[in-house]
This record gives sequence, structure tokens and C-alpha cells, in this order.
Amino acid sequence: MQSSVLAFATDLIDEGADGFFGNLTDRAGVGAVTLASVYHEARDVFPHNPHRVIRYLEPGAAYFQPDPARWAGRRLVPRAAAVIGARDPFAEASEETRRRGLKLHAWTVFCHNDRLGFQHPDCSPANAFGDRHLTELCPANPEVRAYAGTLVDELARYGVDAIRAESLHFHGLRHGYHHERYFEKLGPVTEALLGICFCPHCLATADALGVPAAEVRRFVAAEIRRRLADDQAATEPAALDQLANGALAAYVDAGTTTVTSLTAELAERARRHGMRLTFMDGSGPGAGWLSGIDLPALAATGVQIETLGYAKTPEAVREKVAAFALHGVRPANLAVILRPMAQDCDGPANLAAKIAVLRELGVPEVEFYNYGLMRLSSMDRIGAALRG
Repeated sequence: MQSSVLAFATDLIDEGADGFFGNLTDRAGVGAVTLASVYHEARDVFPHNPHRVIRYLEPGAAYFQPDPARWAGRRLVPRAAAVIGARDPFAEASEETRRRGLKLHAWTVFCHNDRLGFQHPDCSPANAFGDRHLTELCPANPEVRAYAGTLVDELARYGVDAIRAESLHFHGLRHGYHHERYFEKLGPVTEALLGICFCPHCLATADALGVPAAEVRRFVAAEIRRRLADDQAATEPAALDQLANGALAAYVDAGTTTVTSLTAELAERARRHGMRLTFMDGSGPGAGWLSGIDLPALAATGVQIETLGYAKTPEAVREKVAAFALHGVRPANLAVILRPMAQDCDGPANLAAKIAVLRELGVPEVEFYNYGLMRLSSMDRIGAALRG
């Protein structure tokens, strides 16, 4: 079984190559590092960082040095994070992993980009009223798709083995913007409807598939207004697949074709460069429909799926893998991320039992979240569990 730890480039910068890679090999005993190449805004606590305990990550920043020639004439262009200065952590990681016999994975956040969304609102998703979700990029937008493809080309020059593609899909209303506020109770249906994209590109995609997109948008806008006007209406249950006489479901299904086609395009592009592309599905089977995630369709493209195995017991991890199998994703085409920290694991035996379940089921890759956010004792826990 292949193993890796997800990490930030700031971990490498702050700790230096010997300390950083020494912890990965000597403590955790993994065969790869999954380094964030493009990442969103965050504030984190770093238990073992030698220079700081709290760090703020920049909005939508790149942790490599973009090649200006590749981005000439493009509107959507990644910006290197200020913290890396003139350094290129991916070039450094590429050299170190080759020297140490490790694999390098690029953990890449594609469509959740708060910097580019605010800079280019027309590339963000739009709700039924035309309000833009500026922390995201719409995967139906041609400029976003070109941006994603160029990111794949960029990462190939670093000798990356696999691109872990996070946020390669739509996002709902509550995706975690700071000071996000909802003082009136919206209810799950209202929230779901507010998260559906009706930008011109999504409308055109649905129209091309025979869906009455303009009618669906009018229906959704009226339904949201009705629910916002009254607290009882706001929480009124409704089956989304039956709204607008089924046309809403057809419209959402059109969004899944957008995500599947983009994933297939990027996976093929990665293959041409000798890399793999892994689609990260953090929501799990049956929960990603509104995000455009159609697991059977994605599985049919041959792309690997990665999911979060965050759970307290090995039995719960087994159930997560089994659920993916019911949606067309065989264990052999799955990668699972585990957390070795105390909220999921009470010791090495617990983590070892989860890894044993994955091995038994035929899952070929396991990753651990997250280098800088865990104590060094949690890295020791990974090493003990992998050896066990």
C-alpha cells in the first residue's frame, strides 16, 4: 500500500528540508508527500512548527513559481504566495523527493479560489438572482477550464506523480467564508437552491441538453423568495428531484456532466504528462449531487477517487469504502485520507486497524492529514501503524 502525508509548503520552508523530510521518513515512514500547490485562505494552529503557532494562509495562493509564458494572455493567473518570496517550494520538494526516493503529489485546490473569484466575478458561480459566489470559480466557465488545464501543465514540470484535485466541482452556499452569517433560519431546501449555479455557461450547458434552463431559474428564484419571506415556509420539506416537475433535477444533472467532462479532460492531460489525477470527494457517496459529483460517471472515466476516512472506528472506515463500491467506485480505484490525531484515533492500534481494513479491501493508497496540523507524536503513530 502506498502512503503519504498531506502538507503545506510553509512546513517545508519553516522546518527546512532535513527536518521536514526527516519527520516524514523517520517518524511517519511514508513513501510520498502530498504538498499543497494551490490553496485557499485559512487560519491554522501548528503544534510543532519551530517559528510560529498560528499562521494565516493567503487567499487562493500558489506555492510554486508560475511560468509567465504559460499564462500569457490569460485572465485567470495564479499568484505565488508572498510567504515563498523568490523560492519555489515545489522545485525544492521535487529535488528532495527524487534524492530521497519519495514520490511527490500535488494537492491542488481548483475551483475554491477566493483570490481569483473576487478579481474576476464573472468567472464565479451565480445564483438564481445573479449574485456571484466570489469564493469559488465555476467549472462550466471556459476561462476556468483553461486555467485548470494550465495548472496541470505547470505541475508536470516538477516531476509530480499524482495531482490530488480538490474542489474540482461546484460548491454549496455554506463553504466556509469568514464571518459568514445567517440570522434567519433558511432550512436545507433554501440553502440548496441558493447554491445552484445559473451563470450563462451553466444555463447554456443545460439548454444544450434539452433542459428548460431559464424556466428552472425563474422557478428557483420564486421558490427562494417564498421561503425567505416566511420562517415556516423556509423549513418546509421538499424533494429536490420533484421540484419544477422534475426540471430542477435535470438542471442539476446537467451540472454533473460539467464536472465529469472537466475531470476527464484534466485526467487525460495529466496522463499525457506521465501523471495521475485523483478526484477528491470529501462529501462522500450520495452527498455530492448538488456539487456536480456523479461517482459512477467519474468512475467510468477511469479517474481515481479520494475520500475522507475520518472516523473513530475501523468499522466506520469499512462502511465508507463499501458505500463508494455501491456507487461504482471499486476499492482498487480509491484512495483514503485518515487523521491520526486524537479526535479520530486513540492510539497506534486504532490507526493500524483502519489501515488493515483498507489493505484487506484492496485500497491501494492511504494518506494522512495534515503534517503541520498534527503533533509529532501523531507522526510517530503513523509510523507505528504502518509497520504494524
